[in-house]
Amino acid sequence: MDLKALQAALQQLETEKGVSKDKIITTIEDALSAAYKKDYGKKSQIVHAKFNPESGEMSFAQAKYVVDESMLKTEEDESDDNEHEMPPRQEVVSDIGEVKKIRFNPEHHIMLEEAKKIKKNAKAGDEITFPLETKENFGMIAAQTAKQVIIQRIREAEKESIYGEFKKRQGEIISGIVQRMEGGNVFVDLGRATAILPREEQIRGERYRIGERTRALLFLVEETHRGINLFLSRSHPKFIAKLFEIEIPEISNGAVEIKNIAREAGSRSKIAVVSKQEGIDPVGSCVGQKGVRISTIISELGGEKIDIIEWSDNPEEFIGNALSPANIIGVKADEKTREAEVTVDEDQLSLAIGKMGQNVRLAAKITGWKIDIKSKDGEVVAQANEEGEVTETKKE
Repeated sequence: MDLKALQAALQQLETEKGVSKDKIITTIEDALSAAYKKDYGKKSQIVHAKFNPESGEMSFAQAKYVVDESMLKTEEDESDDNEHEMPPRQEVVSDIGEVKKIRFNPEHHIMLEEAKKIKKNAKAGDEITFPLETKENFGMIAAQTAKQVIIQRIREAEKESIYGEFKKRQGEIISGIVQRMEGGNVFVDLGRATAILPREEQIRGERYRIGERTRALLFLVEETHRGINLFLSRSHPKFIAKLFEIEIPEISNGAVEIKNIAREAGSRSKIAVVSKQEGIDPVGSCVGQKGVRISTIISELGGEKIDIIEWSDNPEEFIGNALSPANIIGVKADEKTREAEVTVDEDQLSLAIGKMGQNVRLAAKITGWKIDIKSKDGEVVAQANEEGEVTETKKE
Protein backbone atom coordinates (compact mmCIF):
# COMPACT_ATOMS: atom_id res chain seq x y z
CA MET A 1 0.00 0.00 0.00
CA ASP A 2 1.35 3.39 -0.96
CA LEU A 3 1.11 5.06 2.46
CA LYS A 4 2.44 8.40 1.26
CA ALA A 5 -0.25 8.63 -1.41
CA LEU A 6 -2.88 7.56 1.10
CA GLN A 7 -1.81 10.13 3.68
CA ALA A 8 -1.65 12.83 1.00
CA ALA A 9 -5.20 12.00 -0.04
CA LEU A 10 -6.41 12.14 3.56
CA GLN A 11 -4.67 15.49 4.07
CA GLN A 12 -6.24 16.86 0.88
CA LEU A 13 -9.70 15.88 2.02
CA GLU A 14 -9.19 17.45 5.43
CA THR A 15 -7.65 20.75 4.31
CA GLU A 16 -9.22 21.39 0.91
CA LYS A 17 -12.56 19.63 1.07
CA GLY A 18 -13.41 20.06 4.74
CA VAL A 19 -13.85 16.33 5.45
CA SER A 20 -12.29 15.16 8.70
CA LYS A 21 -9.57 12.52 8.64
CA ASP A 22 -11.44 10.47 11.26
CA LYS A 23 -14.54 10.37 9.09
CA ILE A 24 -12.57 9.06 6.13
CA ILE A 25 -10.82 6.42 8.23
CA THR A 26 -14.18 5.25 9.59
CA THR A 27 -15.46 4.99 6.04
CA ILE A 28 -12.38 3.01 4.99
CA GLU A 29 -12.81 0.66 7.96
CA ASP A 30 -16.44 0.04 7.00
CA ALA A 31 -15.37 -0.74 3.44
CA LEU A 32 -12.60 -3.07 4.63
CA SER A 33 -15.07 -4.87 6.88
CA ALA A 34 -17.39 -5.45 3.94
CA ALA A 35 -14.49 -6.61 1.73
CA TYR A 36 -13.20 -9.05 4.37
CA LYS A 37 -16.64 -10.45 5.03
CA LYS A 38 -17.27 -10.92 1.33
CA ASP A 39 -14.01 -12.78 0.64
CA TYR A 40 -13.26 -14.63 3.89
CA GLY A 41 -16.17 -14.35 6.29
CA LYS A 42 -19.70 -15.69 6.51
CA LYS A 43 -22.79 -13.87 5.37
CA SER A 44 -24.25 -13.59 8.88
CA GLN A 45 -21.01 -12.50 10.57
CA ILE A 46 -20.55 -9.05 12.09
CA VAL A 47 -17.03 -7.96 11.12
CA HIS A 48 -15.24 -4.86 12.44
CA ALA A 49 -12.02 -3.51 10.91
CA LYS A 50 -9.35 -1.28 12.38
CA PHE A 51 -7.02 0.64 10.09
CA ASN A 52 -3.90 2.67 10.90
CA PRO A 53 -3.15 5.11 8.04
CA GLU A 54 0.31 5.87 9.46
CA SER A 55 1.59 2.30 9.34
CA GLY A 56 -0.89 0.75 6.95
CA GLU A 57 -1.64 -1.98 9.52
CA MET A 58 -5.14 -3.40 9.71
CA SER A 59 -6.88 -5.85 11.98
CA PHE A 60 -10.25 -7.58 11.93
CA ALA A 61 -12.57 -8.87 14.61
CA GLN A 62 -15.91 -10.60 14.76
CA ALA A 63 -18.49 -9.08 17.09
CA LYS A 64 -21.17 -10.94 19.01
CA TYR A 65 -23.82 -9.60 21.36
CA VAL A 66 -24.40 -11.11 24.77
CA VAL A 67 -27.89 -12.56 25.39
CA ASP A 68 -29.51 -14.61 28.14
CA GLU A 69 -32.33 -17.14 28.20
CA SER A 70 -34.98 -14.51 28.94
CA MET A 71 -34.24 -12.81 25.62
CA LEU A 72 -34.64 -15.89 23.44
CA LYS A 73 -37.82 -16.78 21.62
CA THR A 74 -39.50 -20.03 22.51
CA GLU A 75 -41.30 -22.29 20.04
CA GLU A 76 -44.55 -20.68 21.18
CA ASP A 77 -43.11 -17.21 20.51
CA GLU A 78 -42.01 -18.35 17.04
CA SER A 79 -45.53 -19.45 16.16
CA ASP A 80 -47.03 -16.14 17.30
CA ASP A 81 -44.39 -13.86 15.81
CA ASN A 82 -44.13 -13.41 12.07
CA GLU A 83 -42.05 -10.23 12.25
CA HIS A 84 -38.74 -9.92 10.42
CA GLU A 85 -35.60 -10.24 12.51
CA MET A 86 -34.24 -6.87 13.61
CA PRO A 87 -30.60 -5.78 13.12
CA PRO A 88 -28.29 -7.31 15.80
CA ARG A 89 -27.78 -4.17 17.88
CA GLN A 90 -31.44 -3.21 17.91
CA GLU A 91 -32.82 -6.67 18.64
CA VAL A 92 -31.43 -6.83 22.19
CA VAL A 93 -32.94 -3.60 23.56
CA SER A 94 -35.58 -1.41 21.91
CA ASP A 95 -35.45 2.40 21.66
CA ILE A 96 -37.61 2.68 24.79
CA GLY A 97 -35.62 0.14 26.78
CA GLU A 98 -38.00 -2.83 26.45
CA VAL A 99 -36.42 -6.28 26.06
CA LYS A 100 -37.01 -7.80 22.64
CA LYS A 101 -37.42 -11.53 22.12
CA ILE A 102 -34.87 -12.72 19.56
CA ARG A 103 -33.94 -15.79 17.58
CA PHE A 104 -30.51 -17.03 18.62
CA ASN A 105 -27.92 -16.75 15.84
CA PRO A 106 -24.50 -18.22 16.70
CA GLU A 107 -22.80 -15.73 14.36
CA HIS A 108 -24.52 -12.76 16.02
CA HIS A 109 -24.98 -13.83 19.62
CA ILE A 110 -23.20 -15.43 22.53
CA MET A 111 -24.92 -16.77 25.63
CA LEU A 112 -24.21 -14.94 28.88
CA GLU A 113 -22.60 -18.02 30.50
CA GLU A 114 -20.11 -18.34 27.65
CA ALA A 115 -19.45 -14.58 27.58
CA LYS A 116 -18.52 -14.60 31.28
CA LYS A 117 -15.78 -17.12 30.56
CA ILE A 118 -14.22 -14.48 28.28
CA LYS A 119 -15.18 -11.37 30.20
CA LYS A 120 -16.08 -11.86 33.86
CA ASN A 121 -18.29 -8.79 34.20
CA ALA A 122 -20.14 -9.36 30.91
CA LYS A 123 -23.87 -8.65 30.90
CA ALA A 124 -26.72 -8.96 28.46
CA GLY A 125 -26.45 -6.40 25.68
CA ASP A 126 -22.63 -6.17 25.78
CA GLU A 127 -20.53 -6.63 22.68
CA ILE A 128 -17.79 -9.26 22.71
CA THR A 129 -15.16 -9.26 19.97
CA PHE A 130 -13.02 -12.13 18.70
CA PRO A 131 -9.89 -11.47 16.59
CA LEU A 132 -9.99 -12.70 13.01
CA GLU A 133 -7.00 -13.80 11.00
CA THR A 134 -5.67 -11.20 8.56
CA LYS A 135 -5.12 -13.08 5.32
CA GLU A 136 -1.77 -12.70 3.57
CA ASN A 137 -3.24 -11.74 0.22
CA PHE A 138 -5.75 -9.32 1.69
CA GLY A 139 -3.34 -6.35 1.48
CA MET A 140 -3.97 -5.84 -2.24
CA ILE A 141 -7.75 -6.04 -1.76
CA ALA A 142 -7.55 -3.63 1.18
CA ALA A 143 -5.39 -1.16 -0.76
CA GLN A 144 -7.78 -1.17 -3.71
CA THR A 145 -10.79 -0.82 -1.40
CA ALA A 146 -9.21 2.06 0.48
CA LYS A 147 -8.32 3.77 -2.81
CA GLN A 148 -11.86 3.45 -4.13
CA VAL A 149 -13.37 4.73 -0.89
CA ILE A 150 -11.08 7.76 -0.82
CA ILE A 151 -11.83 8.60 -4.47
CA GLN A 152 -15.57 8.28 -3.79
CA ARG A 153 -15.34 10.41 -0.64
CA ILE A 154 -13.40 13.07 -2.53
CA ARG A 155 -16.20 13.22 -5.08
CA GLU A 156 -18.87 13.34 -2.41
CA ALA A 157 -16.96 15.93 -0.40
CA GLU A 158 -16.44 18.08 -3.48
CA LYS A 159 -20.15 17.87 -4.27
CA GLU A 160 -21.16 18.72 -0.69
CA SER A 161 -18.67 21.57 -0.52
CA ILE A 162 -19.80 23.10 -3.82
CA TYR A 163 -23.46 22.78 -2.87
CA GLY A 164 -22.87 24.38 0.53
CA GLU A 165 -20.81 27.23 -0.91
CA PHE A 166 -23.24 28.19 -3.66
CA LYS A 167 -26.43 27.52 -1.72
CA LYS A 168 -25.35 30.29 0.67
CA ARG A 169 -24.93 32.60 -2.34
CA GLN A 170 -28.29 31.83 -3.92
CA GLY A 171 -30.07 35.11 -4.62
CA GLU A 172 -26.79 37.03 -5.00
CA ILE A 173 -25.00 38.41 -8.05
CA ILE A 174 -22.13 36.20 -9.09
CA SER A 175 -19.32 36.72 -11.60
CA GLY A 176 -17.80 34.21 -13.99
CA ILE A 177 -16.16 33.60 -17.36
CA VAL A 178 -18.20 32.57 -20.40
CA GLN A 179 -17.03 29.05 -21.16
CA ARG A 180 -19.18 27.92 -24.07
CA MET A 181 -22.61 28.21 -25.73
CA GLU A 182 -24.88 25.30 -26.49
CA GLY A 183 -28.44 25.39 -27.79
CA GLY A 184 -28.83 29.04 -26.85
CA ASN A 185 -27.68 28.37 -23.27
CA VAL A 186 -24.51 30.01 -21.96
CA PHE A 187 -22.20 28.03 -19.67
CA VAL A 188 -20.31 30.19 -17.19
CA ASP A 189 -17.16 29.09 -15.33
CA LEU A 190 -17.43 30.10 -11.68
CA GLY A 191 -14.10 28.58 -10.64
CA ARG A 192 -15.15 25.51 -8.66
CA ALA A 193 -18.26 24.87 -10.74
CA THR A 194 -19.94 25.67 -14.04
CA ALA A 195 -23.31 27.44 -14.07
CA ILE A 196 -25.95 27.66 -16.79
CA LEU A 197 -27.44 30.90 -18.05
CA PRO A 198 -30.53 29.59 -19.89
CA ARG A 199 -31.78 31.29 -23.03
CA GLU A 200 -34.96 32.45 -21.29
CA GLU A 201 -32.95 34.07 -18.48
CA GLN A 202 -30.79 36.15 -20.83
CA ILE A 203 -31.38 39.79 -21.66
CA ARG A 204 -32.92 40.07 -25.09
CA GLY A 205 -30.40 41.14 -27.71
CA GLU A 206 -27.30 40.49 -25.59
CA ARG A 207 -24.37 38.68 -27.15
CA TYR A 208 -21.87 36.59 -25.20
CA ARG A 209 -18.28 35.89 -26.16
CA ILE A 210 -16.16 32.98 -24.95
CA GLY A 211 -13.59 34.20 -22.42
CA GLU A 212 -15.42 37.38 -21.44
CA ARG A 213 -16.51 38.02 -17.86
CA THR A 214 -20.20 38.35 -17.09
CA ARG A 215 -22.34 38.95 -14.01
CA ALA A 216 -25.68 37.37 -13.27
CA LEU A 217 -28.07 36.48 -10.46
CA LEU A 218 -27.59 33.01 -9.00
CA PHE A 219 -31.30 32.30 -8.71
CA LEU A 220 -31.36 28.51 -8.23
CA VAL A 221 -29.01 25.93 -6.72
CA GLU A 222 -30.22 22.34 -6.83
CA GLU A 223 -28.66 19.03 -5.87
CA THR A 224 -29.35 15.98 -8.02
CA HIS A 225 -27.99 12.44 -8.16
CA ARG A 226 -25.91 13.52 -11.16
CA GLY A 227 -24.36 16.56 -9.46
CA ILE A 228 -24.99 20.19 -8.56
CA ASN A 229 -26.94 22.40 -10.96
CA LEU A 230 -26.41 26.17 -10.81
CA PHE A 231 -28.77 28.42 -12.74
CA LEU A 232 -28.11 32.08 -13.52
CA SER A 233 -30.37 34.90 -14.67
CA ARG A 234 -29.81 38.36 -16.09
CA SER A 235 -33.48 38.95 -16.87
CA HIS A 236 -34.87 38.39 -13.37
CA PRO A 237 -36.19 41.56 -11.63
CA LYS A 238 -34.10 40.65 -8.59
CA PHE A 239 -30.97 41.07 -10.72
CA ILE A 240 -31.73 44.79 -10.97
CA ALA A 241 -32.53 44.95 -7.25
CA LYS A 242 -29.13 43.46 -6.42
CA LEU A 243 -27.36 45.84 -8.80
CA PHE A 244 -29.03 48.75 -6.99
CA GLU A 245 -27.86 47.35 -3.64
CA ILE A 246 -24.29 47.21 -4.94
CA GLU A 247 -24.21 50.66 -6.58
CA ILE A 248 -26.37 52.69 -4.18
CA PRO A 249 -25.21 52.95 -0.54
CA GLU A 250 -28.58 54.27 0.64
CA ILE A 251 -30.21 51.00 -0.44
CA SER A 252 -27.50 48.74 0.97
CA ASN A 253 -27.66 50.49 4.38
CA GLY A 254 -31.47 50.50 4.47
CA ALA A 255 -32.04 54.26 4.16
CA VAL A 256 -33.88 53.68 0.86
CA GLU A 257 -36.00 50.62 0.14
CA ILE A 258 -37.01 49.09 -3.17
CA LYS A 259 -40.74 48.39 -2.89
CA ASN A 260 -41.42 46.81 -6.26
CA ILE A 261 -39.98 46.21 -9.73
CA ALA A 262 -41.68 45.71 -13.09
CA ARG A 263 -39.30 44.66 -15.82
CA GLU A 264 -39.19 43.82 -19.49
CA ALA A 265 -35.57 42.72 -19.70
CA GLY A 266 -33.49 44.43 -22.34
CA SER A 267 -36.10 47.10 -22.96
CA ARG A 268 -37.42 48.92 -19.91
CA SER A 269 -37.92 48.64 -16.16
CA LYS A 270 -39.74 50.61 -13.49
CA ILE A 271 -38.38 50.65 -9.95
CA ALA A 272 -40.53 51.91 -7.04
CA VAL A 273 -38.45 53.24 -4.14
CA VAL A 274 -39.25 54.85 -0.80
CA SER A 275 -37.16 56.68 1.80
CA LYS A 276 -36.93 55.14 5.26
CA GLN A 277 -35.13 58.15 6.73
CA GLU A 278 -36.29 61.72 6.87
CA GLY A 279 -34.46 64.10 4.57
CA ILE A 280 -33.35 61.50 2.01
CA ASP A 281 -34.64 61.78 -1.55
CA PRO A 282 -35.13 58.17 -2.70
CA VAL A 283 -35.22 58.96 -6.42
CA GLY A 284 -32.25 61.34 -6.26
CA SER A 285 -30.23 58.78 -4.29
CA CYS A 286 -30.77 56.18 -7.00
CA VAL A 287 -29.99 58.53 -9.87
CA GLY A 288 -26.87 59.98 -8.27
CA GLN A 289 -25.04 63.20 -9.07
CA LYS A 290 -25.29 63.85 -12.82
CA GLY A 291 -26.88 60.40 -13.17
CA VAL A 292 -23.61 58.58 -12.46
CA ARG A 293 -25.17 55.84 -10.30
CA ILE A 294 -28.03 54.90 -12.58
CA SER A 295 -25.84 55.11 -15.67
CA THR A 296 -23.57 52.40 -14.23
CA ILE A 297 -26.55 50.09 -13.81
CA ILE A 298 -27.92 50.90 -17.27
CA SER A 299 -24.50 50.11 -18.74
CA GLU A 300 -24.46 46.71 -16.99
CA LEU A 301 -27.89 46.00 -18.49
CA GLY A 302 -26.80 46.90 -22.01
CA GLY A 303 -28.70 50.17 -22.24
CA GLU A 304 -32.01 49.03 -20.74
CA LYS A 305 -34.12 52.07 -19.79
CA ILE A 306 -34.93 52.45 -16.11
CA ASP A 307 -37.67 54.65 -14.64
CA ILE A 308 -37.16 55.31 -10.94
CA ILE A 309 -40.44 56.30 -9.30
CA GLU A 310 -41.30 57.24 -5.76
CA TRP A 311 -43.55 54.79 -4.00
CA SER A 312 -46.56 56.07 -2.04
CA ASP A 313 -49.22 54.40 0.08
CA ASN A 314 -51.68 56.79 -1.59
CA PRO A 315 -52.78 54.80 -4.66
CA GLU A 316 -53.63 57.85 -6.74
CA GLU A 317 -50.24 59.41 -6.12
CA PHE A 318 -48.42 56.12 -6.73
CA ILE A 319 -50.26 55.45 -10.00
CA GLY A 320 -49.50 58.97 -11.18
CA ASN A 321 -45.80 58.45 -10.37
CA ALA A 322 -45.80 55.05 -12.07
CA LEU A 323 -46.87 56.57 -15.40
CA SER A 324 -43.73 58.72 -15.48
CA PRO A 325 -42.39 60.33 -17.63
CA ALA A 326 -45.88 61.42 -18.68
CA ASN A 327 -47.46 64.40 -16.89
CA ILE A 328 -50.82 63.38 -15.42
CA ILE A 329 -53.83 65.73 -15.01
CA GLY A 330 -55.60 63.56 -12.47
CA VAL A 331 -56.13 60.03 -11.11
CA LYS A 332 -59.40 58.59 -9.83
CA ALA A 333 -58.89 55.28 -7.99
CA ASP A 334 -61.49 52.79 -6.73
CA GLU A 335 -59.86 50.73 -3.96
CA LYS A 336 -62.68 48.16 -3.94
CA THR A 337 -62.15 47.15 -7.56
CA ARG A 338 -58.52 48.30 -7.73
CA GLU A 339 -59.29 50.13 -10.93
CA ALA A 340 -58.02 53.61 -11.74
CA GLU A 341 -58.96 56.20 -14.34
CA VAL A 342 -56.08 58.46 -15.37
CA THR A 343 -56.69 61.67 -17.29
CA VAL A 344 -53.89 62.86 -19.54
CA ASP A 345 -53.42 65.86 -21.87
CA GLU A 346 -53.52 65.13 -25.59
CA ASP A 347 -49.81 65.78 -26.01
CA GLN A 348 -48.98 63.39 -23.15
CA LEU A 349 -51.06 60.42 -24.29
CA SER A 350 -48.28 58.75 -26.27
CA LEU A 351 -45.89 59.09 -23.32
CA ALA A 352 -48.46 57.72 -20.86
CA ILE A 353 -49.24 54.74 -23.05
CA GLY A 354 -45.73 54.17 -24.37
CA LYS A 355 -44.56 52.29 -27.45
CA MET A 356 -46.85 49.31 -27.96
CA GLY A 357 -48.43 50.10 -24.57
CA GLN A 358 -45.22 49.44 -22.64
CA ASN A 359 -45.39 52.39 -20.22
CA VAL A 360 -48.95 51.79 -19.05
CA ARG A 361 -48.32 48.03 -18.99
CA LEU A 362 -45.35 48.38 -16.65
CA ALA A 363 -47.26 50.92 -14.54
CA ALA A 364 -50.12 48.45 -14.09
CA LYS A 365 -47.69 45.68 -13.15
CA ILE A 366 -45.75 47.71 -10.59
CA THR A 367 -48.85 49.15 -8.91
CA GLY A 368 -51.02 46.05 -9.16
CA TRP A 369 -53.93 48.16 -10.44
CA LYS A 370 -56.03 48.11 -13.61
CA ILE A 371 -55.39 51.46 -15.32
CA ASP A 372 -57.58 53.25 -17.87
CA ILE A 373 -55.87 56.06 -19.74
CA LYS A 374 -58.36 58.78 -20.70
CA SER A 375 -58.00 61.83 -22.86
CA LYS A 376 -59.07 65.24 -21.58
CA ASP A 377 -62.51 64.83 -23.20
CA GLY A 378 -63.12 61.61 -21.22
CA GLU A 379 -62.50 59.04 -23.97
CA VAL A 380 -60.65 55.87 -22.91
CA VAL A 381 -57.68 55.45 -25.24
CA ALA A 382 -55.84 52.58 -23.47
CA GLN A 383 -56.42 50.00 -20.75
CA ALA A 384 -53.91 47.85 -18.88
CA ASN A 385 -54.41 45.30 -16.11
CA GLU A 386 -52.01 44.04 -13.43
CA GLU A 387 -51.15 41.00 -15.59
CA GLY A 388 -49.73 43.35 -18.22
CA GLU A 389 -52.49 42.98 -20.83
CA VAL A 390 -52.98 46.21 -22.77
CA THR A 391 -55.85 47.34 -25.01
CA GLU A 392 -55.49 50.49 -27.06
CA THR A 393 -58.39 52.37 -28.68
CA LYS A 394 -57.48 54.73 -31.50
CA LYS A 395 -59.21 58.09 -31.48
CA GLU A 396 -61.05 59.05 -34.62
